[in-house]
Amino acid sequence: MSEKTPRKLKINILRFDPHVEGDKPRIETFEIEEAPGMTLFIVLNDIREHYDASLKFDFVCRAGICGSCGMLINGRPGLACSTLTSRLPEEINLAPLPVFELIGDLSVFTGKWMRGMNERLETWIHHKEEELRSIDRLEEPMDPDLAEEIYELDRCIECGCCVAGCGTIQMNDQFTAAVGLNKIARYRLDPRDAREDADYYELIGDDDGVFGCMTLLGCEDVCPKKLPLQSKIAYLRRQMVRIGTSMKDETELHKCDCLRHDEEPDG
Repeated sequence: MSEKTPRKLKINILRFDPHVEGDKPRIETFEIEEAPGMTLFIVLNDIREHYDASLKFDFVCRAGICGSCGMLINGRPGLACSTLTSRLPEEINLAPLPVFELIGDLSVFTGKWMRGMNERLETWIHHKEEELRSIDRLEEPMDPDLAEEIYELDRCIECGCCVAGCGTIQMNDQFTAAVGLNKIARYRLDPRDAREDADYYELIGDDDGVFGCMTLLGCEDVCPKKLPLQSKIAYLRRQMVRIGTSMKDETELHKCDCLRHDEEPDG
């Protein structure tokens, strides 16, 4: 019985280096013979080793953990290291993720965008002042189910796929995007975080935050870690509506008290 003839893959790559004067975007095509278990990471390494050593793309872990090799694969954000060529057609189109600063070819600077997002949203546990001063204080035990829910959200690898797949951020570059909203949901759930409702509302209670989401949910469709982004965005929206309504009621009550005080006769 004869073995099946391997497929010939046609790899079309969008090439452009913004740091090379005079360079222009172009499509370059490479033909690679498919091997069993081949991933796009293997394909790109083969191209760089045997055809063009100048090809730029990122990788670190090769196991879908670091998020470095995110790119557009036939127009869809994904990780090269975890994408099997056997699940793709013979012609494969590769391009860098949009939104992020382009380094060259398929390499983008996600770290700059992610750092700005994390600083803006203050994605760390905010302890109370007295807790920071107490070096002997033991951490309180956490309900296992809650700990598991927080851990699930902590699996985000900041690969940028959800950002690249977001329709809202294409129109509003200040939008927090799913990766940021996921982080807020994580800290909103954490009982160790000392921030109050108003603090979270200040961070995401507007059109740049959770109310800017058009609920197209392309983020969840392309997330390589299959995070529950849809349910967490819905959770945050409900929470922010509740908080915003409560804050509005308190403001109106304060105004009424002030008016009543002004109308009281002297003496």
